[in-house]
Amino acid sequence: ESDWDRIHQVNARGVFFCLQGAARRMIKGDGGRIINIASIAGRGYAGTSNAAYAASKGAVISLTKTAAQQLAKHDITVNAICPGVTRTELLEQIFTTIEESQGISKAEAEARAARPIPLQRINEPEDIAAMAIFLASPGARNITGQAYNVDGGLITS
Repeated sequence: ESDWDRIHQVNARGVFFCLQGAARRMIKGDGGRIINIASIAGRGYAGTSNAAYAASKGAVISLTKTAAQQLAKHDITVNAICPGVTRTELLEQIFTTIEESQGISKAEAEARAARPIPLQRINEPEDIAAMAIFLASPGARNITGQAYNVDGGLITS
């Protein structure tokens, strides 16, 4: 129960309060763009083993869609990015643990992680940033209430 609460505090409540604060400022101004970070776990990706994490990211997607409807009249778009497997410090720690516990190299651990991904590669942080830059651009002015997978084709929805 404490893990559930902690994960939801950060992933769902944290996003809610950040969105709320940003929206208040944007309503007083000239509108704007809100971009939430969810996860393919929130879309029901079967490879996710942590139910609390998946539920919290699903909440971010639902919050994104609801806020988009409520804030559109203020010229505020609200979208979410749903990353798949992404190179982070945590992922590097996981590869190190696999290397130590299973006796395989980090490179092999990464190759195994990339195998189920149709594009056969793990996201780099820049892949997520590129989607955020697009969603913040004038070219995305008519896009709101969407959750975009950046996952190399791992899931389609």
